[in-house]
Amino acid sequence: MGMEREQCSYESLDESFEIGKEMYRGQQYSQIYFARLHLMRTLLYSLVSHWKPNSPVCTVLGLEEDKECVIVGTLYKNMKLKPCILDEYSKERSVVPLVKPHNFVHQDDYLVLEDESGRVKLGGNLIVPSVFVTGIVVAIHGKETGAGDFLVLDVLEAGLPPQIEFPIKSREDRYVVLVSGLSVGSSRSNPLQFQLLVDHITGHLGDEKEQSIASQIVHVVIAGNSVDIPRGLLNGQNLASKDLSRMAEPIKELDILLNQIAAGLPLDIMPGPSDPANFSLPQQALHRCLFPGSSVYNTFRSCTNPHCFELDNIRFLGTSGQNVDDLEKYSEAKDKLDFMERTLRWRHLAPTAPNTLGCYPYTDRDPFFIESCPHVYFVGNQDKYDTRVIKGSEGQSVRLVCVPKFSETGVAVMLNLRDLECHALSFGTQFSP
Repeated sequence: MGMEREQCSYESLDESFEIGKEMYRGQQYSQIYFARLHLMRTLLYSLVSHWKPNSPVCTVLGLEEDKECVIVGTLYKNMKLKPCILDEYSKERSVVPLVKPHNFVHQDDYLVLEDESGRVKLGGNLIVPSVFVTGIVVAIHGKETGAGDFLVLDVLEAGLPPQIEFPIKSREDRYVVLVSGLSVGSSRSNPLQFQLLVDHITGHLGDEKEQSIASQIVHVVIAGNSVDIPRGLLNGQNLASKDLSRMAEPIKELDILLNQIAAGLPLDIMPGPSDPANFSLPQQALHRCLFPGSSVYNTFRSCTNPHCFELDNIRFLGTSGQNVDDLEKYSEAKDKLDFMERTLRWRHLAPTAPNTLGCYPYTDRDPFFIESCPHVYFVGNQDKYDTRVIKGSEGQSVRLVCVPKFSETGVAVMLNLRDLECHALSFGTQFSP
C-alpha cells in the first residue's frame, strides 16, 4: 500500500488495575467497602453543602424521629430472587429443578443505607430499588419515621467526575477500531469474517478510497473474549496431549491474525471472561507467551480489563462487559447505555463488585473508583452496537459505545478522534444466489 499510515501518541493508564505486589492473605471484602465509603463520603460531603445547605449531616446512629437531615452511606439492596449458595445445594438434592431467571429484580426488593455506625431501611417513592444496586455510595436527604424507616425526600449521586480538556480539534480524520467477542475457536466464529476485518484494517481491501480511510486508522482495541476454549476440557483433570493441542489451537489462530495487525499498527488486547486470564476483576493482561508471533512487535500491547489509556490526550476507559452484564442481572434500565451512564454518574466502574461480581480483595483502595471522566467509555461483548453522548453539569462530554460480539454480529466500531463520532463497520460473508 502506497499510503503513509497516520500516527498518534499513546499513554497507558492501567497502573491502578495492575495487581503487582499485592498478596492474598485471607483478607475480607469488607475492607474494599470501607475504602470506597471513605473515598466517596469525602467527595459527597463537599457537594452536600451546596445541595442542602440548611440540613445537618448525621450518621445512621444519630438519626432522630421527624428531624430532617442528610446521611451518607453505602446502599444494600435486599433481593428475594438473588441466588443463594444454599439454593445451589438444595438444587442438587431436589427433584424439581430450580428456574434461573435472567434478571433477579422483584417488586418487593427494598434498599438499606449503611455506614460504620449502623443501617436503616429506606422508604418513600422517591428512591426506586430497581434502579440501584448494592455497593453504591450516595447522600440521602430525609427523616426518620415512627416505624424506624428513613423517609427519602431527595437523593444525591456523585455525578460525572472532572474531565481533562478535550484537545483542540485537528482537521484530519484519525480512527480507532474497537472490536470484541472474536471467539476464535468457537462454532459461531467465522474465520473469513475476521480475516476481512484484518484486511480492511491493514489496508489490503477495497478501492483507493477504502485504503485511504484504512490508512487513517491509528489504533485497534480488542475488548475481551478473543478465544473460545472448549469448556469440556477444563475439568481440573490432567489433559491428554491431543486435548492440549485442541486447547492451544484457538490461541495459535488468534496470534496469526493479530500478527498481521501488529505488523502495521498499534494494537491493545484486553482479557474477557472466556480468555485464559484470571476470573476476578481487574483481569490481568494476557501473558505475552500466548502470542509468540505478535508480541515481537512493539505495537502489540497486552492490557488489563478494565483498560484506561490516552490517545493524543483523548482519554479512553473500557471494560470487556462484565460490569454492565452484572448490573443487568440486579437492576433494570431500558438499554445497556443507561447502565453505562449510571456507572459514570455513580463514579464507580463496577459497583456490584465484590457482592455479585468477582474482584480482588483490596485492603487500602478501590481501583474501580472513577477519578477522571473519560472522553470515550466503551464496553465490549454486547448484543448489539449502540452509542450516545452524555453531558455533565461542569461541561463534561462522554461518548458511550456498546461494542457488539464480532463472532455473532460481524460488527466492529470505528471511532473518529477528530470529533468522537463513530459508526459500525459491518462484515457480512453471506453470499446471495
